[in-house]
Amino acid sequence: MSNYRRAYCEGGTYFFTAVTYGRRPIFREEQAIVLLTKCFQSVKKLHPFEVNAFVTLPDHLHCIWTLPDGDNDFSTRWKKIKACFTSQWVVGTTLPVSESKQQKGEKGVWQRRFWEHMIRDQEDFNRHCDYIHYNPVKHGLVKSAAEWKYSSFRRFVEQGIYKPDWGGEVDDKVVAMEFE
Repeated sequence: MSNYRRAYCEGGTYFFTAVTYGRRPIFREEQAIVLLTKCFQSVKKLHPFEVNAFVTLPDHLHCIWTLPDGDNDFSTRWKKIKACFTSQWVVGTTLPVSESKQQKGEKGVWQRRFWEHMIRDQEDFNRHCDYIHYNPVKHGLVKSAAEWKYSSFRRFVEQGIYKPDWGGEVDDKVVAMEFE
């Protein structure tokens, strides 16, 4: 088995990617996004963190979190978010899963792990925000970032960080970033 090493930093800021099992487009359904949002809110009450940026696409999501000072446990937060969503989403649903997943009691909603990257500085943060907000355009879901409602893009526009027409043309710098 692989030995996964995570960069745990108290009060750190991280970029994450979480993917559905088999890239199933679970988040095409509005009710799935609503449930995911509720799970994030529920976990944040017990284990606070700030969501700096996010995007939810049909089969995966990207987000940037900042943990409180003295806290580095993003893994527990992801475990609880995924468990919360899975326990409520699979009720009455049969999802085909591999034998190894069945043996471990997994439900076939999420890939087993998530991808994380510790944000190093403001430039790194900005690049990852750009990647997050451009992702629906990159995947051909919309023609501009403003058209995708399941992201923090509009909040960034309201704060004056982006212009409303940002992300409407191919940007080689944003497209070149590959995290998935």
